[in-house]
Amino acid sequence: MKNPSKYLGNELKYLERVLNSESWSATGGSWNHTLEFRFAEKFKTRYAIAMNSGTSTLHAALLAAGVGPGDEVITPALTVIMDAAAVIHAGAPPVFADVCPDTFNIDPVSIEEKITDKTKAIIAVAFYGLPPEMDAIMEIANKHNLIVIEDNAQAFNPDYGLRGHFASYSFETSKHLSCGEGGMLVTNDKGLAERARKFAGHGYTALLADDGRIKNDMSVFQSPDYKRHDTIGYNYRLNEFSAAVALAQLERCDELVGLRKKAAIHFTNACSFADYLTPQLAQTKDTPHSYFAYGVKYTGAEKIGVSWGDFRRAYISNGGDGIYGCWSVPYQEPAIGGDLWHSCPIAEDLQPKLMQFKTNYRSEELAIKKAESLYATIKAFERGGNV
Repeated sequence: MKNPSKYLGNELKYLERVLNSESWSATGGSWNHTLEFRFAEKFKTRYAIAMNSGTSTLHAALLAAGVGPGDEVITPALTVIMDAAAVIHAGAPPVFADVCPDTFNIDPVSIEEKITDKTKAIIAVAFYGLPPEMDAIMEIANKHNLIVIEDNAQAFNPDYGLRGHFASYSFETSKHLSCGEGGMLVTNDKGLAERARKFAGHGYTALLADDGRIKNDMSVFQSPDYKRHDTIGYNYRLNEFSAAVALAQLERCDELVGLRKKAAIHFTNACSFADYLTPQLAQTKDTPHSYFAYGVKYTGAEKIGVSWGDFRRAYISNGGDGIYGCWSVPYQEPAIGGDLWHSCPIAEDLQPKLMQFKTNYRSEELAIKKAESLYATIKAFERGGNV
């Protein structure tokens, strides 16, 4: 059974409109502007700034927060490398905080232990789509006057609201909303919004917190006396084609997120038959989870004598799509290589045991089939078989 296309809304219609227009750049077009307005409206924030990736949004947020050489930024030890990379791009070292063993999210206690007089910001990642303990994190941030950037690349919870100073979203192809590559940065602070937009848009003087178009008044823009730039920035702009696709996806946000939540229900039911598959735990019943992936801690090697890799192979032979391993602890990646300077024992213990099951099914029927494949695998090992 084939996974239905993700692009079943207004994507083609909107792309045709962009093709028939004369402006394909965010500097003068309207698709980025509309996307930003609708995104801010959906997520109940004052400002939204579209960019070409979720990594760009993190970098721009850090720069807008004033992070630079001599500062430190606390980031989780269990996440993709991009959070640490964005900090390095900003000229500061990442400081890794350990995670909670049941939620897999950054531990507020570890955050406080890692704060020094150089700490400038905290990146709080919603791991697999589950927000971390934002109330506790904000309490720590307010106590130490720190900026908090929520990395919500894996989380789309419009009703949860913005808890930090910034929230960063990704439109990369595997995410809930996708235009291939892209991202969005939201905030309620006008100054932060304008600084982030300028860093993301070559520092054009005309850029505003709520408007990325710089060619609204051509009589001014075309004048030889016009001074175009008041900031040195980067080119992180999102093109109009991608903005149009993202807008069509945003119109179906609830449907796309809902399908992932339904997939998670079926995987939860299957995992209930195996005490060696422990699902990620939400902090409270009110904490939303948008299930970018269905994450479980696998202890089958100890409990049933089946290695992580053998379980994955059996799942595939039973019709499963495969199981993704968790990203390496960032400081253990060759690009950073900081084992001697960092130690987060819980993250290091969890990482090789985590399993990520796909939830990106646009058909509940297909999600059910994959959950049945997991159930068949569990039952096969109960009988002492290997499929």
